[in-house]
Amino acid sequence: MQFIDKVVWITGASSGIGEALAYQFAHQGAKLIISARREEELQRVKQNIKSECLIITLDITDSTSLATAVQTAINHYQKIDILVNNAGISQRSLVVDTQEIVDRKIMEINYFGTINLTKKILPYMIAHGSGQIAVVSSIVGAVGFPLRSAYAASKHALHGFFETLQLELKPENNIFITIICPGRIKTNISYNALNYDGSAYQKMDEGQEKGMNADICAQKILAAIYRKKREVYIGSFDILLIYFKRYLPTLFYWIASRVKPT
Repeated sequence: MQFIDKVVWITGASSGIGEALAYQFAHQGAKLIISARREEELQRVKQNIKSECLIITLDITDSTSLATAVQTAINHYQKIDILVNNAGISQRSLVVDTQEIVDRKIMEINYFGTINLTKKILPYMIAHGSGQIAVVSSIVGAVGFPLRSAYAASKHALHGFFETLQLELKPENNIFITIICPGRIKTNISYNALNYDGSAYQKMDEGQEKGMNADICAQKILAAIYRKKREVYIGSFDILLIYFKRYLPTLFYWIASRVKPT
């Protein structure tokens, strides 16, 4: 029971990786806070959890909602040991077609919502003298990929923010940052992705369908958090793109320009 009695707050916990993380942390003895916009889905997740679990319905783009949520969490548990920033939305559209409203919405959810929640919880972790912040990025937080311009930009931005935060934190703060970069995981992320005009994509990508099981991904994420790893890549052959970009950039651009992006 690696996380016994640890208070773990997971955003985007109503489905996909977030839901799988909730089950894995509960199995490891954690006390949970699960958040998302859809309360009925959070209730469904809670019914499958045997350990203590607090539901906080949350719109991560609403600053007032964030402030209320943080106060509710602190009043209930008095601390947050681990924050897992998992809420996010993806995209399926070419740059030339993508409307500005899509770029802004993805940045509001994936970047601004995530850093605003982190900033509201960080003072409590500093006062408590310990904590860990995990952020679910993506392999496109390290490389670009077709049809993902705003999504990739938001994930790149998260890397810059959280790497800087880790450097600014003092050793005596005892606060650790873990950046998690999944590849293709079998979730509904493509169903909920945005088209060029902001409408829902509502299709299961072929690559997503063949991706890693969300439960296996969650197990690997827990292992990375437990070991306080700074950055972890989770997937199969798709994560090789990160290494190709770093060491064999010509090969990366050749592969990425030819791979089927959906």
